[in-house]
Amino acid sequence: MSDDLQIILTAGLVGTATGLLGPFLVLRRVALVGDAVSHAVLPGIVAVYLLAHTRSPVPVVIGASVFAVLCVLGIDALRATRLVRSDAAIGLVFPALFSLGVLGISRYAADIHLDLDSTIYGEIAFVPFQAVTIGGVEVARSIVELAIVSLLNLTLVVALWKELKASTFDPGFAQTIGIRPALLSRLLLIAVAVTAVIAFESVGAILVVALLIVPAATAYLLTDRLWAMVALAVLVGWVSAVAGHAGAMAADASIAGAMGLVAACAFLLALLASPRHGLVARAITRSRRRRRLRAALRAGGGAETAA
Repeated sequence: MSDDLQIILTAGLVGTATGLLGPFLVLRRVALVGDAVSHAVLPGIVAVYLLAHTRSPVPVVIGASVFAVLCVLGIDALRATRLVRSDAAIGLVFPALFSLGVLGISRYAADIHLDLDSTIYGEIAFVPFQAVTIGGVEVARSIVELAIVSLLNLTLVVALWKELKASTFDPGFAQTIGIRPALLSRLLLIAVAVTAVIAFESVGAILVVALLIVPAATAYLLTDRLWAMVALAVLVGWVSAVAGHAGAMAADASIAGAMGLVAACAFLLALLASPRHGLVARAITRSRRRRRLRAALRAGGGAETAA
């Protein structure tokens, strides 16, 4: 398997794993959870070094995952109080955890080089260098990991589809019919945290956050059906992976940056050309309303003159 194909498959699987969850985050107005997780994992990295005296990727990812889960649970707990909004809850939790990590480094690890790029904030171009052999075929380790994560996320969404849908659009109704919205919210956020941390090591935090939010926001502009929104979010993720890689190769530029830019361009295109919610469609609708209003005013003025 070529290096280019492994990079595209890795990015596409990230787009799949995040695309399955991203629409629910956008609809629940907690889209920046991925960005919060990318900062909140720092104390986990420091804790692993202090306890195990190692900087190898596997224990670091485990420590980061623990604090990622603590982050999303803290955010959800604050939201559940209804004293602060979702954006405020995110803004309260992750700076606290990030600050804890900074204090840990300055107090206990000031003389140690913790290479976050090589442990958690990965680079997608390095994906082919970490390979495993399956059935005699050498493939990137990230492809296997992300395929498993994508399958788990798909299982979660399919198994709890009705419950997730009801609790996303009408938590009060979901509560009355026996669904536990708070439990589903925590389960969803934990899945996001684990997905984000595992993907960070392979493709980098920026691309994960981009593919978690931008494809879902793009799909939100294009359809009002949840299943179609999820499918479109996954599709935009794959288009970003393929087109972004091709653009990066042509321009000799950052692969992750090119993929993120393609995703952003897809959103801008949807923002302009969406049949119902796009800026062009809204401008046409406003123009038609003004024409009808002017016609009605002229008709009314003509009737008064005749009278």
